[in-house]
Amino acid sequence: MATRTDAPTRREQILKEAARLFAERGFHGVGVDEIGAAVGISGPGLYRHFAGKDAMLAELLVGISGQLLTGAKRRLAEADGVPPEAVLDSLIEGHIDFALDDRPLITLHDRELDRLRDSDRKLVRQLQRQYVELWVEVVREVYPDLTEPTARSAVHSVFGLLNSTPHLGRPGSLPGRGVTAELLHRMARGAFGAAGG
Repeated sequence: MATRTDAPTRREQILKEAARLFAERGFHGVGVDEIGAAVGISGPGLYRHFAGKDAMLAELLVGISGQLLTGAKRRLAEADGVPPEAVLDSLIEGHIDFALDDRPLITLHDRELDRLRDSDRKLVRQLQRQYVELWVEVVREVYPDLTEPTARSAVHSVFGLLNSTPHLGRPGSLPGRGVTAELLHRMARGAFGAAGG
């Protein structure tokens, strides 16, 4: 996720460019030479970092699912004693950061998840289920009248809303990151409020 401030490693640069290229042209539409050229190394030089494109795809999709879960757990740990509404706001903010800063990964997940090996795809799904369940607990604290299945449906619906960012146009065509983040946050809270009302 894009919250790090230190310089990315070569491996991270490769993954970022691979995600961008895969999202733009599809997994099979991109060769290792193009990914290498995007980071200033030869295509075969990529094999010092990854076994191949399949390994890059797996690391991208498993990695982002793990980062979202870890980030949510951290936010919950830091929120000890904080009102549930503030915890929910924090979770929403974390997901908005992902949705705005890692847009190619959303496209990649939608298009290419089925290309992963079964074990990697199962791991992605397992991490995602854990992430959803963290949200469900918080949403039910804020809206105690929601049943668990309804809360889960609401969480998935809000993810659909937040993860629509690749369809909002090019980054430069958005009204600005802060304004877009604020809008997404209001819409997410509005959706949860509608479900809980």
